[in-house]
Amino acid sequence: MKIKQIYTGCLAQGAYYIESKGEVAIIDPLREVQPYIDKANKNNAKIKYIFETHFHADFVSGHVTLAEKTGAPIIYGPTAETKFKSHIAADGDVFKLGEITLTVLHTPGHTLESVCYLLKDKDGKDYALFSGDTLFLGDVGRPDLAQKFANLNKEQLAGILYDSLRTKIMNLADDVIVYPAHGAGSACGKNLSTETVGTIGEQKRVNYALRADMTKEEFIQEVTDGLLPPPLYFPLNAQLNREGYENVEDIIRDAIAYDVNTFEMVANKIDTVILDVRHQDEYAKGHVPRSIFIGIDGDFAPWVGALIPDIKQPILLITPLGREEESILRLARVGYDNTLGYLKGGFDTWKNEGLEYDTVNSVSAVMLEEIVEEAKEEKEKVIIFDVRKDYEYEKEHIEDVPSTPLDNINDHLAEFPKEEEFYLHCAGGYRSMIAASILKARGYHNLINVAGGYSAIKKTAIKTIYGIHHSL
Repeated sequence: MKIKQIYTGCLAQGAYYIESKGEVAIIDPLREVQPYIDKANKNNAKIKYIFETHFHADFVSGHVTLAEKTGAPIIYGPTAETKFKSHIAADGDVFKLGEITLTVLHTPGHTLESVCYLLKDKDGKDYALFSGDTLFLGDVGRPDLAQKFANLNKEQLAGILYDSLRTKIMNLADDVIVYPAHGAGSACGKNLSTETVGTIGEQKRVNYALRADMTKEEFIQEVTDGLLPPPLYFPLNAQLNREGYENVEDIIRDAIAYDVNTFEMVANKIDTVILDVRHQDEYAKGHVPRSIFIGIDGDFAPWVGALIPDIKQPILLITPLGREEESILRLARVGYDNTLGYLKGGFDTWKNEGLEYDTVNSVSAVMLEEIVEEAKEEKEKVIIFDVRKDYEYEKEHIEDVPSTPLDNINDHLAEFPKEEEFYLHCAGGYRSMIAASILKARGYHNLINVAGGYSAIKKTAIKTIYGIHHSL
């Protein structure tokens, strides 16, 4: 028996390759499925089953394409309804894979069709639980994402999840291995561990939602407390996973490598978003006017989903050289399939043609400290905005600096001055550059980014000039 966790950091997502006696099961595959096929072929094995734990909202799964390429059936749990051919398993159904078996445990609550798959070894012993979004390490699946489809509120779904955990999971042996669908960084939970593999026993000890003496009322309160609004693309991804989608290989193949003139013409003719995915420092030095920065080496997919609400939005890309296909794929993983193409040769081509380009002024935290000190001597005020998330701001921030979170920056546009110079900071510089790009696209050119963000600011004397606010 072989179990391989295929973890994708940018999505904080775990897919699974399971093999026994030449037969393979894939659980919650990513959209690009060729690596699973190649691995099976290398091992002279055949993909027999494609198991889905639920209709994912945070990424587009590879189930439809993998079934088309291999002929393997797509397995969903009870109550699932799809617009493609699938096998809807009943609670307790057993699927044989070589010498091992996978048993369906219906565990509704995160969604109504949510299931876990219990792997039993060749001796029939419970060995591992592929827990999907029902049970994470340190947390459980949030119960608010499926409210629309389930026609239930989050409190009702949380109550259902409480029952699922206690009747299907907490009665498993402590040594059963837990393989969750997500780790820290996923928006599918609020307290996920950085670890990606654990055991039932560990979770009984450390997971707040599995306390033995926890009442259903306490569970509902704690699981629903402090949930941030889900990204806007989540229901759209769930719909794609339910209804089907285009092969990602076709999307990559159809994207056009535009020369400069054609790129400019398409950008002006069609209502496109020009998305620059280079490093923030490169974007600051020069970028196509009105292009939006979301760097591919940061939390790329979540920020694309948060800031580009329509997954059908036509997109033109400016990428680091050699990363064009990767950028298209990373967008498609979260349902953004309408990438028209990319600038051939990257931004240097644009610049070398002598076309107009824009820049973002930046200062170091030390330079900002000097500016603040000079302003204080002149009895003037330096205008600074904090674009971190609410919980980061509430934990600690510079006194008298307002919170204007990047997540909903469009709601704060009226707060940014049109004429006066102002400074933007986040935690490290990535998000403030995204904010700067959005503001510049809306005509705010009097902004300055603070390189290094709050991490660097804390090391300066600004905290003695303005003060640092700590929450108790």
